[in-house]
Amino acid sequence: MPSSENQGSFSRIPFPSFRRGIFSIRSDQIHSVESEQGGSSSQESGGSELRSFQRLVSSRFSDLSVANGEEFLSVSWVRKLLDAFGDCQDEFRAVLCSRKEFISKQSQDKILSDYFDMNIKALDICNATRDGIQKIHLWQRHLEIVVSALDPPQQRMIGESHLRRARKALTDLSLAMLDEKDTGSVFSIRNRSFGHHNRTKDHPQRSPRHSRSLSWSVSPSWSASKQLQLIANGLVPPNANEVAATNGLATLVFTMSHVLLFVLWAIVAAIPCQDHGLQTNITIPNLFPWSRSLQTLHSRIMEESKKRGRNSNNGLLKEIHQIEKGVHHLSELLDSPQLPLSEEHKEDVRESVGTLSLVSKTYQTELGPLERQLREVFRKIRTCRAEGLEFLANT
Repeated sequence: MPSSENQGSFSRIPFPSFRRGIFSIRSDQIHSVESEQGGSSSQESGGSELRSFQRLVSSRFSDLSVANGEEFLSVSWVRKLLDAFGDCQDEFRAVLCSRKEFISKQSQDKILSDYFDMNIKALDICNATRDGIQKIHLWQRHLEIVVSALDPPQQRMIGESHLRRARKALTDLSLAMLDEKDTGSVFSIRNRSFGHHNRTKDHPQRSPRHSRSLSWSVSPSWSASKQLQLIANGLVPPNANEVAATNGLATLVFTMSHVLLFVLWAIVAAIPCQDHGLQTNITIPNLFPWSRSLQTLHSRIMEESKKRGRNSNNGLLKEIHQIEKGVHHLSELLDSPQLPLSEEHKEDVRESVGTLSLVSKTYQTELGPLERQLREVFRKIRTCRAEGLEFLANT
């Protein structure tokens, strides 16, 4: 199966257009602004846009870094993270457009080509993370059975049949949350992606070559950690000569590359992903306005991972941690209870079920939007890369 290292074939695949191309919009706006400023140079305008982009990155990730303990690494927080990335990606695309007249020298061409090559690995990580969300959907189905068995309508008395049903669902949930290599889960073979078309009346099943993602689905031997490390290894802060020689493009691309790497690392850490990448060596420079925010976020995520220990294999999402704790506690409560349950025992069961019910409701409302946001991130990365490569090929 072709992997993300097979870059040549990927770059030749045609892409759908995304509104208007990144190198074919806003030129009229740029010339209009220049005339209003009395003929200020495009270089000065470009410098202003670069500073604005740096401030945007700093602001969005600063907001994420100050999240309180209740929100941090929750599903809602991850959605805000993807929102922040989407805003940065849109602004990056707009600045590239405004500076198209400068993208002609060989050094600048190489900077962009390297960045677009990095995007291939990013698309694979998006696909693998999407599979992780599907795993959580599976957990939710077992969780709903547990809740319905122990929280019957009209507050009926919990009987032996309820306990048997709950114990079986807890066992199934515990097995589902084990490492997929041990369980032989259907998710150990990744053959779905954002490019896959489901079979419906209007969309009949297509041959495999047409249903694959544009980044290709990841294989069982694929590693998120290795992909992240490959991206990290290519990130070197530009020196003053490179910045000057590229009219600031080197700084722009380095910033966006770091944003891309950090967001991918964070979602892989939060959501179950094949060989997650917490051990990836990420070096965040101190040279930029956004450096402190990313350093704070990196430290908080690593600290949370140390607290979880081996239990972090399923991801650091707050809701996953709540499930793991709730399932363990509830399993102990239901191990060999005497019927009828004592009032104290009933209260302990209700408390545990209440916590798991809240998590289940969060998953019901948040997982769908989260998956759609991840799909949108995939689309933006893919389309920006395609349009950029097309422009570079025609210059």
